Amino acid sequence: MVPLISVIIPAWNESRLLASTLEAVSKAHASAKFSFDMQLIVVDDGSRDGTGDVACAWADVVLRFPVNSGKGAAMFAGWQAASGEIVVFLDADLGSTAEKFPLLLEPVLRGEADLTVAKLPPASIPGGFGLVRGLAGRGVRLLSGYDSGAPLSGQRAMRSEVLRRCERKYQGFGAEVGMMVDAVRLGFRIVELEVPFRHRETGRTWQGWLHRGKQLCEVGLTLWQCWRKPAC
Repeated sequence: MVPLISVIIPAWNESRLLASTLEAVSKAHASAKFSFDMQLIVVDDGSRDGTGDVACAWADVVLRFPVNSGKGAAMFAGWQAASGEIVVFLDADLGSTAEKFPLLLEPVLRGEADLTVAKLPPASIPGGFGLVRGLAGRGVRLLSGYDSGAPLSGQRAMRSEVLRRCERKYQGFGAEVGMMVDAVRLGFRIVELEVPFRHRETGRTWQGWLHRGKQLCEVGLTLWQCWRKPAC
């Protein structure tokens, strides 16, 4: 039986790169070395640049938030609309490198993993000082015992049961960290693998610092919630 894969892409003001990301996902589906049906879902998280209109040309489902509600809320809404037995989350700014997403599916389809997480190549320009990643990695290790090489990666595939069992509504940019902590504590198998995805890079700009500051706060809040109410 051919599996149904739901690919969910949260997007906020990503009209510049979203079309190339969605095109790459569609091409990858058509040319993959294994067969699967695909449901492509875009969650427009209160964008003001026409992101939702771009998504309509490619996606099977487009969800539109009237205001920006954060990445965690967008991921949750996408999952609620998903029909697939396997769910893939991808960031909207991957561009043509999104064509690599079937690599995340292979360990899940082979029954070797319940959740796969992409480890991306190093950034080509200097970014932050590792504070967010350090907090995320230490938090995951302390709360679950799992030593993650990519605790913040938004590129991941999982059996839908993982999301059903985790249940928690994760906060903003802490969603991936919280999901990893809960998945480990619930006994799911995680495989991290290198996939040559590329993001838009903000470097050491004011935009980049603001993004990383918000990320630090939301990761910290999510870790506190996971500690206060562990998954079981």
